Formats: sequence, C-alpha cells, structure tokens
Amino acid sequence: MKDNDWERLEEVDWLFRKMIRRYVKERDRVTVEGITLPGMLILHKIVREGEQRLGDLAEQLDFTSGAITALCDRLEAGGYTVRRRKEDDRRTVLLDITDNGREMYERNGNIGARCITLLSDGFTEEELAIQSQFYQRIVSNLEGFSETLLDLAKKNSEVITPQGLGQKPRNTSKSSKYLSY
Repeated sequence: MKDNDWERLEEVDWLFRKMIRRYVKERDRVTVEGITLPGMLILHKIVREGEQRLGDLAEQLDFTSGAITALCDRLEAGGYTVRRRKEDDRRTVLLDITDNGREMYERNGNIGARCITLLSDGFTEEELAIQSQFYQRIVSNLEGFSETLLDLAKKNSEVITPQGLGQKPRNTSKSSKYLSY
C-alpha cells in the first residue's frame, strides 16, 4: 500500500470517528421537556406502532438493554410512559405512552424530522443514495469487527522468537497527522 493510500485511510477513519463523536455530543445536549432525543425516538415508535416490548425497542433502535431501561425510567418519571407486565407472560415488560406523553409528543413531534433534515442538509438525492450505500457497506464491514481484531491481538501475543520468548510485533504504522489507535 502506498503512503498516500494509507494517509487517505487514516483520514477517513479519523473523520468517521470525529463524525460519530460530534453527533453523539450534539444529540446528548438536546432535551425536550426533560427527555433526550433517544427518548423522543421511543415515544415516536410507540405513537406510530403502539405499545412496545422493551426487548424489541432495544433491538430495533439499536440500544443496549441498560440504555433502554434508563431511558424508560426517565420517560416514566416524567409521566410520559407507563410500563406494565404482559398478563400471560410476566417476564415480558411492555411500554405504552400516557396522555401526557402523547400531548408532549404532539407539541414536539417535528423535532425528530428536523434532526434528520439538519444532518442531510445540502446533499443531493444522488449524494444521499451514495451515503446510504456507504453506510450499508460500513455496517456490513462491522460484522465480526471485534472478533477479527481480538483474534489478531491474540495471534500477535503468540509471536515467538527463535529463542522461544514472546516478542512484540514491530510497529508498522506510518507517521501521520491523524491520531491512530
């Protein structure tokens, strides 16, 4: 690989990580009547599809079970949602919106749409289609990401010198203005 190819990869990696950090930082600064944007996303899903199982919310919105629990705690404390156990299966917890939650969502339902338009502002339809393809490919590339790197780290730790002692692999990374791992 040429040096300029490697620099381009480092730049793309750095910009990708910067984009994610910036998005999360900005998203987490927004609260609507005490509810974060991920909480608003939960309300949106309930308004559109009716009460939801907490496990389904976590899976469909790509949140951890701990994050869903914390978000639901805040929604419930604000009087926007109510949790109940399913009659025929007490292990299943359902989340539904209250009248207060529905009213709050009606007042602020335009915020989610504005969030999306802010992110896509200035892009043409063609550019958005290309972005979608890139994001799909990145998501696909992330399948097995951690396992692959953990396997590599394990193999690196098993490198043996001729004398039988473990040796650290030599550093092959190029010097760059982008911070690497």
